[in-house]
Amino acid sequence: MKIYTKTGDKGTTLLIGGTRVPKHHIKIEAYGTVDELNSFLGLLRDKVSGKYHDELIKIQNRLFTLGSFLALDIEKQTLANGKPRLDIKPIGQDDIDFLEQKIDEMDKQLPPMTNFILPGGHEQVSICHICRTVCRRAERKVTYLNENETVSPQIITYLNRLSDYLFVLARKLSLDLQVDEIPWNPE
Repeated sequence: MKIYTKTGDKGTTLLIGGTRVPKHHIKIEAYGTVDELNSFLGLLRDKVSGKYHDELIKIQNRLFTLGSFLALDIEKQTLANGKPRLDIKPIGQDDIDFLEQKIDEMDKQLPPMTNFILPGGHEQVSICHICRTVCRRAERKVTYLNENETVSPQIITYLNRLSDYLFVLARKLSLDLQVDEIPWNPE
């Protein structure tokens, strides 16, 4: 299988289901930003070890699923025989619960937050904050898409919770690495 097909040379691409849309279409912006997030999570995963490494692999797998559902042409969600075009488990409450459980576990070990904190302090922490901000952008793109066509509420919630997870993970990495959190000092 060749990596290039030349079918996108005129600025269009195919959704799952076969509909051709411009590469700047909001669906492409939405799942493309999720793909960007997934790539940055891969970089973060390369920098951490242990349970965070394994958690990030699980999250990356779910983001591929999430992106697949965003790339699906909603008018062609099912095949002619009535079966779903995507025969994979969609993002569900159990995925959201996983993130919330991990947030709660980390949060119990963190000192209370009394100020906004500046991103940075260590490469792992900085990359985690980049992931968080890309996740927020993905959430904005997906909620914009939701204004034009229905997006699963679990997808929106998952992205929202994932950005929370990444914020708490950045704080936990700071604690693990014994890096001081720098409070925001408004002047």
